[in-house]
Amino acid sequence: MLKKTFSVVVLIALLSIAFTSNFAATPRPVQAQGVSELTIWWAEWDPANYLQQIGNEYEAETGIKVTVVQEPWASYYNKVGAEWAVQGDSFDMVVGDSQWVGQAVEAGHYVDLTAFLNDNGITETVTPATLQYYGEYPTGSGTYYAYPTEGDANGWAYRKDLFEDPDNMAAFEAEYGYPLAIPETWEQLRDIAKFFTRPDDGLYGVGIYTQVDYDAITMGFENIMFSYGADWKDADNNVLGVINSPEAVAALELYGELYDYAPPGTDNAFFAEMNNVFINGQAAMIMNYFAFFPSLDNPDINPYRDSTGYFAMPTGPTGERFAALGGQGISVNSYISDERKQASLDFIKWFATPEVQARWAAVGGYTCNIEVLESEAFLTQTPYNAAFAQTMTFVKDFWNIPQFGLLLEPAQRYLHAYVVGGEGTAQAALDGMAFEMDEILIAEGVISE
Repeated sequence: MLKKTFSVVVLIALLSIAFTSNFAATPRPVQAQGVSELTIWWAEWDPANYLQQIGNEYEAETGIKVTVVQEPWASYYNKVGAEWAVQGDSFDMVVGDSQWVGQAVEAGHYVDLTAFLNDNGITETVTPATLQYYGEYPTGSGTYYAYPTEGDANGWAYRKDLFEDPDNMAAFEAEYGYPLAIPETWEQLRDIAKFFTRPDDGLYGVGIYTQVDYDAITMGFENIMFSYGADWKDADNNVLGVINSPEAVAALELYGELYDYAPPGTDNAFFAEMNNVFINGQAAMIMNYFAFFPSLDNPDINPYRDSTGYFAMPTGPTGERFAALGGQGISVNSYISDERKQASLDFIKWFATPEVQARWAAVGGYTCNIEVLESEAFLTQTPYNAAFAQTMTFVKDFWNIPQFGLLLEPAQRYLHAYVVGGEGTAQAALDGMAFEMDEILIAEGVISE
């Protein structure tokens, strides 16, 4: 990620002033007795650095040192899982993926934060979608185990110089019958991707997630799947006839079409490859998590920085609109002492205030706080913040039950085989996926035969 230059530091300071001038002074936290340090575990990336900056502010106000311990993404889940296995107390709080919540709750790893969040009015301060997907378990229960911390989701970057070129505009409208602009629907995005695919010029229409490891292609597909009215399961966790529904099939067929207009070499692509094909001038549009767009706003990295625009996910055939959720919530370790639990809650209460969330956003964190997301200071801070704020109102997520990893494997395998490998039909791919998921859910006791 980006190293901060002096000018960026100055900008952050000015933005912080702009944010905080709109809010009352932060109430001074009460120091928990007997606790002099709090440890937070998170993955190794820039948002963890930003949280350390916020933690340093907390230390200055309370005398309680905050240490953010970072672990590479590849080993992060394993490290946390190992600590859970021994009911360890090496950390007080953990910023964990949304998919972890079910496993962590059912195994007793996370403190129930429901009363704390409700009694302090914190549940009303964040967007409902982020509260649901980062903190609630089971879905719809109104029981919460995490505070939405680093909001993230898939969005789009595009080349404004290509979209606004008069020749391109005239040629596109002549061919498709409507103006070349930010796509409002997935069908329009497909048309634009096809239009800009010019192999002889080294230009392709779109970059999409295809990586078969962990969850990349699944997250990419979800953007269309949800917007087409499909889902992973019904209210009773049944998958047959749901994930292989006509709506899901149509969505997968479109995702496969988009891959036809992707740059060569993106057959196993995730966030790094998306930014690379954009920076290299190979793609007119790319999907990516908002967390990775700061690199595109750096002229030292992106030669198209001044002509790079951003937009939120298009709508499906019925007007529905969703984006695949990224990001994480912060949870309290259930194996620490009561004093450390209280000190952790004190930190979260302070961190959740609008004024601190404004500073969190100013230093580079992606806040989920409604007041901050709607503020002019946030919306104008970067060229992608407005699209991010809009997106965080319609995010949707993968399974978060303890068996999410078992369900993810066939999803990745079948999607990659169809989209990248060109194997069979979309219907056959989703039928196979649904059959395997059904078997897993039965074997794990989630549903009955």
